Amino acid sequence: MLTDLPWSETIESNELLEARQDGVAFVRLHRPQVRNALSVELLVALTEALERFDRDETIRVMVVTGGRQFFAAGADIGAMAGATSAEMATRPQLGCWQRLRQIRKPIVAAVNGFALGGGAELVWVCDLVVAGDSARFGQPEIALGLIPGGGAT
Repeated sequence: MLTDLPWSETIESNELLEARQDGVAFVRLHRPQVRNALSVELLVALTEALERFDRDETIRVMVVTGGRQFFAAGADIGAMAGATSAEMATRPQLGCWQRLRQIRKPIVAAVNGFALGGGAELVWVCDLVVAGDSARFGQPEIALGLIPGGGAT
């Protein structure tokens, strides 16, 4: 069903696609080159798109999805690699997780493939999860002795 929707880029980012059907807003993460890794920019854009749909009276529910093989591979480690601890503390991710929790309309995560690290945290901030047979959830950062730190936990 999701593949048949008339997808178009969101006004927030070309890394997000949106479609509407019968009072449902669909938002698809679209960074296939990095398995939908959540960059700061993507998380901010996703938050803004979902807030926009929350204000839209024609929308009753929102669905967040990714690709067939991966929902989201986690945080964009490449974009974080050169940042200092002080720089990381000033980035807007924690605020985005709080804003997502304040959305009034239901958010459904439609998950196929891997939802890892920050991708799993994105699933957890949703109100309902519909997981396909290929869905796999994980927190690989624990193998490095780290706790999930994106903020959704």
